[in-house]
This record gives sequence, structure tokens and C-alpha cells, in this order.
Amino acid sequence: MNAVATAHYRATQRDAQTNNAADIVERHGELVRRIAHHLAARLPASVEIDDLIQAGMLGLIDASRNFQADQGAAFETYASIRIRGAMIDEIRRGDWVPRSVHRRYRDLVAATRDIEQRTGRAATAQQVAGALGIGLDEYHQMVENAARGQLVSLDAHMDEHDGEPRLAVAGTATPARAFANNAFREALGAAIGDLPEREQLVLSLYYEQELNLREIGAVLSVSESRVCQIHGQAVVRLRARLGDWRGEQDADDD
Repeated sequence: MNAVATAHYRATQRDAQTNNAADIVERHGELVRRIAHHLAARLPASVEIDDLIQAGMLGLIDASRNFQADQGAAFETYASIRIRGAMIDEIRRGDWVPRSVHRRYRDLVAATRDIEQRTGRAATAQQVAGALGIGLDEYHQMVENAARGQLVSLDAHMDEHDGEPRLAVAGTATPARAFANNAFREALGAAIGDLPEREQLVLSLYYEQELNLREIGAVLSVSESRVCQIHGQAVVRLRARLGDWRGEQDADDD
């Protein structure tokens, strides 16, 4: 193949890739926007929805290039994981969560774990606030800040054990990895099943029904802020109960 033919071939390939990417974005752009708004519903206002959408579009294109139909997952399922992962990476790069929020979040988790291990019952807001030496209003504000600041905490671990890595290597996971995945899902399911009923409901509406916080508030007849607090309490409780899986004392959060 001569130089002219080679250049023409490469140009044709680039055009085909561009057209394919444009087609993918057109057909699945609404999926990206839906995921972006779902994440943004519990993020600070400083996180721009357009930045999430832009990152998600790149994740969508990446998914279209790497998707393998013979791995047993539908494209939309696979793409959703890659899109969400790209958005979370963008959030992490933004570094918009103050270190003080991370520290206070760890305090919440530690106090919750201590109370529940000592009493054998779900820790109440009053008990955790008392253990931390703060009032209920400050406790609820801490929980809400933690919920918004810890977006990628439990979610990232759930993806690791039941998301993209498993889809990408279906059929090739080692027995040890497969056992760990199954054990985590069982532990997570049991921990969710032991949550107070309202916290279970909020998690179900958010993660299974994919309602945003405002929509959940309408269902429960409470404010969006209150839903965020309930969600935060649930995640703190799950982190306290699944601490052995998470490796709570991450050095980079100190």
C-alpha cells in the first residue's frame, strides 16, 4: 500500500471512529444525563452538572470501544458502570471535599461501630451525638456533609466487587476473587437487611428505583435535606458494619 493509499485508509478509519462515537453519544446520551443528575442530586452545588456529563460522555465512548458482547452483560449495563466510574473519577480529581469532612466522617463511623458493638443494637442519632459530645443539630449536619462528601466511599467498593471489574473479566476471575465477591455481596445484603426500615427504604428508592433525593423526599413527605441525612446515616452504619472490607484507616485521609 503506497503512502497516499495509507493516508486515505487512516483518514477513513478516523472518520468511521468519529461517526461511530457520534452515533453512540446520540443513542445513549440520555443515559449519561440521567446518571449525571442522579449523582448530582447529593453533591455540593460547586460540582457542575455539565462537568459530570462531559466526563460521562467520555466514559460512554470508552465503553463502546471496550464492550465485549460475549461477556454476558448488556451494553447499557456495561456502559452505565463505565459512565458512572468516569464521573466519579472527575469528582475525585476535583478534590472538593475538605479534609475536615473526611475526618469527621471517620469519627461518625467509629462512634457508630463502637455503640453497635457494645449494645448489639442500631445506634441512634442521640447516642452517636452524645458519644461525639455534640448536639443533634450538629450531628445531622455532620451526617449530611458526610453523605455528600462520601459519594464514592461505599459505592466504589460496591463497583469493585459487583461492577465493572467483574463484567470485564467474566469467566476469568480466580476462585479466591470470586469467593471474595460473593462474600462481600452477602455481607452487604445482610447489613442492609439489618438497617432501620426507613434507611432500607431510602437506599432501595435511590439505588434500585433510581429516584433522586428530591423525588424520595416527595415519596416520604420530608425535605430533600432530611433524605440526605437518612441516606447518610445508612451509609455510615454500613461503613461501620463493613469496616473490615473497607480498610477504614486510609492514610491519605489523615
